[in-house]
Amino acid sequence: MQHLTIGDVARRTGLNTSAIRYYERARLLPAPERVNGQRRYDEGVLTQLAVVRMAQEAGFTIEEIRTLVSGFPEGTPAAVRWREVATRKLPEVEAMIRRLHIMREVLAESLACDCLTLDACAKLGWSVNQQRLAD
Repeated sequence: MQHLTIGDVARRTGLNTSAIRYYERARLLPAPERVNGQRRYDEGVLTQLAVVRMAQEAGFTIEEIRTLVSGFPEGTPAAVRWREVATRKLPEVEAMIRRLHIMREVLAESLACDCLTLDACAKLGWSVNQQRLAD
C-alpha cells in the first residue's frame, strides 16, 4: 500500500494542504499515520475527500458531513446514510429555493423601477414582499 504525503494528497485532489488539515481537525478524515512527524495517508483518503467534496457541493455543512461520514454505526450502508441526511436537508433546500425565487422576482422588478428615491422603493416594495413571504 502506497503512503501519500499531505502534498501528494493536495496535488491529487486539487485541495490546499490547509484544507486537508482542517478536514482532519473537523473529524471528516481520520488522523493519518505519522512517519518522522509527517502525515502519511493511504490512498483511501482520496475517496474520503471525494465524498466530502460531493457533500459540500450538495450544500451540507461540516457538521452534516461529519454525521454522514462518521455519525452512523459502523457498517451502515452508504444509501442509508445519504437517505437520512438528505431527508433532513431537503426542507432547508426547499425553503432556500422559495427565498431565491422571491429574490429573483424582486431583482427583476427593480429593473423596471421608476421611483425617485430609495424610500419610495422601500414603501412600495415592503408590503409586496411581506405578502410574498406570507404565501
